[in-house]
Amino acid sequence: MSSEAALAEAPPSAHDELRDAKRAAIVATARAAFFAQGYGATSMSSIAATVGGSKTTLWSHFRSKEELFAAVVDDIVERYGTALSIELPPGAPVAPTLEIFASALMATILSAPIIDLHRVVTGEAGRFPELAALFWERGPKRGKARLAAYFAAAMADGRLRAGDPMRAALQFVALCQAESFQPVILAMGPAPDAETIAREVTVAVESFLKIWAERAEH
Repeated sequence: MSSEAALAEAPPSAHDELRDAKRAAIVATARAAFFAQGYGATSMSSIAATVGGSKTTLWSHFRSKEELFAAVVDDIVERYGTALSIELPPGAPVAPTLEIFASALMATILSAPIIDLHRVVTGEAGRFPELAALFWERGPKRGKARLAAYFAAAMADGRLRAGDPMRAALQFVALCQAESFQPVILAMGPAPDAETIAREVTVAVESFLKIWAERAEH
């Protein structure tokens, strides 16, 4: 029995489960295709053929290739976006909080699926700038906004010196990415080991505090 036939004959609860399973299979297939071939070279028809079933079924889940790519991004961010779930209590001490956040950020940006996603988006951004905007909104922008909100609270009560919280967030993320991130993106070597990451986190936090915690308690 085809997946479409099973979906049609299933009771409501099973119908939802089958539909969710079909959607997950489409997203997984699309992710593999986008990573292997790039966004531009991947067609909805080829995804439908690989996942099985009709193109009508695929279009019933996703109205466009861009919408399907968004689902791939959301799935990867949900699974591997550790930095988006780490707690940033507004009143927490700055140094240890940044150590925890930076470790989560490094785990996120150096994970293989996130690296692959960066490569796809970077490679296609010139022809498909909407992909870069979509990725930015769903991933990096969210993380930087959370960090900026924490910095705003720390600046307000004197734990950090006054300034632009978003600029501080951008600078801290840049410090975290200063060593291993670009070589890994460029496939110049393997991902760093835990000891190397820990050292890079310490350097990033110390460097940030030399600028932003000057004359402030931390």
